[in-house]
Amino acid sequence: MRIVVVSAGLSVPSSTRLLGDRLASAAVAAAGADPADVRVIELRDLAVEIAHTFTNGFPGPALSDAFDAVGGADALIVVTPVFSASYSGLFKSFFDALSSTDTEALTGTPVLIAATGGSARHSLVLDHALRPLFSYLRAVVVPTGVYAASEDWGAEGLDARIGRAAGELVALTAGTSARSLPRQAAPDGAVRAVNGSGAAPGRGASGSAPLPRKDSFENVTPFEERLAALRPGG
Repeated sequence: MRIVVVSAGLSVPSSTRLLGDRLASAAVAAAGADPADVRVIELRDLAVEIAHTFTNGFPGPALSDAFDAVGGADALIVVTPVFSASYSGLFKSFFDALSSTDTEALTGTPVLIAATGGSARHSLVLDHALRPLFSYLRAVVVPTGVYAASEDWGAEGLDARIGRAAGELVALTAGTSARSLPRQAAPDGAVRAVNGSGAAPGRGASGSAPLPRKDSFENVTPFEERLAALRPGG
C-alpha cells in the first residue's frame, strides 16, 4: 500500500505537515501497512519548479518525480493551510501543474482531504474548495475530511476524526481500485469492472447481490402513449 502525503505547509515546523503525518500514521495502523511505504511531498521545496512548469511547459526533475509518486499512489492524503478562505495558491498550483501534465493522474485514486487554519470558521473549506477540486480531477474523495484549527491541537475530538478518516481511506484502498480492475462484457453488452472473484464491484464473492441493472433506453414508451393510457376509456 503506497501512501503519498502532499503537504502545502510553509513554515518549519508546520501544523499542516503535522496533520499529514498523523493522518498517514493512522492509515498505516488501520491497514497494517509498512510505515516505509509512506512518502511525504513538501510543496514548499518544489515552489520554484511548480512556477517554472507554467512558464516552461514541462516539470523539472524533482517535480516530475513528485508527479510520478502521486500518480502511482494507492492512497493520497492532501493537506493545505487555509489562505483567504480557500486552499493555498501553492497547493492549487501543484495540482494544476499535475493535471496539465497528466489529466488522468488522479482518476480513481482514493484521496483524504485535510486542512489547517487559525479558526474553526474556515472548516467549510473542505467542502467548498477541496472536495470540488478533487471531484473535478476524478479522484475518489473520502467522505470524512479533517480540519484542524489552532484550538483543536490537543483537544478532544481531533484524534477521533483522524481515525475515522484514515479508516475510510483504507477501506477505499483495501479492494482493487476501479481504474485497475479488468473489464468484461456483460450479457446485455455493457462493459463492467470485475474484482478478483469475478463479481462486479458491490457484489459479494458469490455474486448474490447484483447491482440494479440500468435501463438501456432502447425501448422507451412515448409520454403521449403513457398519458393516453391514464385517461378514462384509454
